[in-house]
Amino acid sequence: MRILLFGIAKDIAGAPVITAEGITTVAALRAWLYTKYPSLEQLRSLMIAVNKVYANDEDTLQAGDEIAVIPPVSGG
Repeated sequence: MRILLFGIAKDIAGAPVITAEGITTVAALRAWLYTKYPSLEQLRSLMIAVNKVYANDEDTLQAGDEIAVIPPVSGG
């Protein structure tokens, strides 16, 4: 599965796109991300979108889904 990263999440992972396999829920994806990139847990919030819609931890993931990891947005 292809995962798009934005903002500080991209900086933490060191790449704009990462891949993962065998993850079937948003909660499992979040746990996998926190294990692979522990610094992500320090963020105030971390939203995950599936097919351009914000997802809940209970939502399931399919192989062809477009997944985006969106960190907190700051602005001035």
